[in-house]
Amino acid sequence: MKKDLHPKYFETKARCACGNEIVVGSTKDNISVEICSNCHPFYTGKQKLVDSAGRIERFRRKYAKFQNQ
Repeated sequence: MKKDLHPKYFETKARCACGNEIVVGSTKDNISVEICSNCHPFYTGKQKLVDSAGRIERFRRKYAKFQNQ
């Protein structure tokens, strides 16, 4: 095998903007992310469905006749 072929592997902390830290293995020494599973709306249950101008209701009315068949 060739010597010094693979990059160095670190056990480092991934730091989120919310302050959460996760210990991970990586080839990078310091990792910072903007959003993690601790603060992401999908995982926290604070996800909101944004319906601008009633588009969902308009879609349902338009295709309601196909549901009955």
